[in-house]
Amino acid sequence: MDMRNTVALILGGGRGTRLFPLTKIRAKPAVPLAAKYRLIDIPISNCINSGINRIYVLTQFLSVSLHQHLRQTYRFDQFNNGFVELLAAQQTVGEGTDWFQGTADAVRKNLRYMDERWVDYILILSGDQLYRMDFADMMKTHIESGAAVTIAGIPVPRSGASALGIMKVNDEGRVIGFVEKPKTEEQLAEVRTDPSWIDAHGIPSEGRDCLASMGLYIFNRDVMVDLLTNTNYEDFGKEVFPEAIKNHHVQLHLFDGYWEDIGTIRAFYECNLSLAKKSPPFDFSDSRAPVYTRARFLPPTVVEGATITGSLIADGCLIGHNTVIENSVIGLRTVIGNNVTIRDTVIMGADYSESKDDLTPGQMPLGIGDDSVIIGTLLDKNCRIGQRVRITNANKVEHFGEEEALQVREGIPIVIKDAMIPDGFEF
Repeated sequence: MDMRNTVALILGGGRGTRLFPLTKIRAKPAVPLAAKYRLIDIPISNCINSGINRIYVLTQFLSVSLHQHLRQTYRFDQFNNGFVELLAAQQTVGEGTDWFQGTADAVRKNLRYMDERWVDYILILSGDQLYRMDFADMMKTHIESGAAVTIAGIPVPRSGASALGIMKVNDEGRVIGFVEKPKTEEQLAEVRTDPSWIDAHGIPSEGRDCLASMGLYIFNRDVMVDLLTNTNYEDFGKEVFPEAIKNHHVQLHLFDGYWEDIGTIRAFYECNLSLAKKSPPFDFSDSRAPVYTRARFLPPTVVEGATITGSLIADGCLIGHNTVIENSVIGLRTVIGNNVTIRDTVIMGADYSESKDDLTPGQMPLGIGDDSVIIGTLLDKNCRIGQRVRITNANKVEHFGEEEALQVREGIPIVIKDAMIPDGFEF
């Protein structure tokens, strides 16, 4: 399937408040993932592996680190006309000075970049999901069905439907109804799909009788322009998509691979730890569809004498004697002292390496000091954890802190970026 007439728009999201404090100083797509990647690498890699190399990333909040990552990572050769460009909210003459008011409004304010003769289709993606998909398969569904809009959908059990947008389809897979986060049995009955229909389309239903929107769309360009320029709709999922169902042919593209929406601290934490398992739900080592990220020239990780089980360890780390690491994710350039215990923890690593000569008198070094215990915790980048520190949330605090070096969200302690935790600290 030729994808050269397709442009991808990756929606970078708003303030990402559900991922605070990780998004306090960075855009949501720039949040680190799986020891060495960032969230934005997932949709971009899916595009590249699908033959799409013209990609815009739309964002408006804290986009400096995101822009830096895109600029340093995705450079296409001059002969294929490929690009990955950031479209940040900006003040323009004649278009007002408002921030993006929603996902649809963000695309509306950037339609001028879609007004190219070669653009026939626009692929809309989210910047905070983990999945692997060949968009050429989705495009095949779109073209063969004669649809104006195609949406990716995944079967889910009724128990998980209340957190998602659920679609109703006819026998040909055309979407004829949609309910956002159905809460009642009556609402669920309205959009229920017979499991035998799912089975008949090549996906084992396994008791799943609801089809959830993944928030991934293919639009014919002219249809998108019409939907956005003739309305004031602000959101794709809640407004544009339901309106498209009323007046256009909207087709379902069934998907049944791993898909995780990383929208909350708990989802982010559990997703990262799941990737460290022996048989992870998402395989970063799939050579047929690799996940790309910034090429860094770091030394191998040095392990002086540790016991490491069920964990991901990135490049450039230094791990001391008698240290135990279990079911954890250890990010780039992490320094871990002697006799340290780390369990069920996500450590994002450091942006730079540090020698003793870099330290000022009395300054605590980067990393985790000797004899510390870190369990069930998120450590953002460049943390300085002292010796004999113990972070285990022993009192099972659910929520704590707004400006402190250590905060708690959804029961998970989070040491914020560049924070310092003194010797002997306990939580």
